[in-house]
Amino acid sequence: MLKDGLFELQEKARKDSNLRKKILETKKSVDPTQALCELATELNCGITPGEIFQQGERFLSDMSDGRLGVTEPPKKWGDTYEQFLASIEGMEK
Repeated sequence: MLKDGLFELQEKARKDSNLRKKILETKKSVDPTQALCELATELNCGITPGEIFQQGERFLSDMSDGRLGVTEPPKKWGDTYEQFLASIEGMEK
């Protein structure tokens, strides 16, 4: 499950600066989302690109439907990969 896999990966990254660097390096890949998923799989944190996309779409849909109190969400908010990277970048500061 995506939430579990991302949460697990985030918790591992919180304790390991080398892992944070590897995660941030995925931005340089031809397919960054796939690179993140491959790294997560190596670390037994199962995540697939489809799950990442679906999570972002679900979040935008919930926002658009007013379920989260927002009527017009910024499109960038649905980018689960970018949100995850932002959390990792925050750990580096």
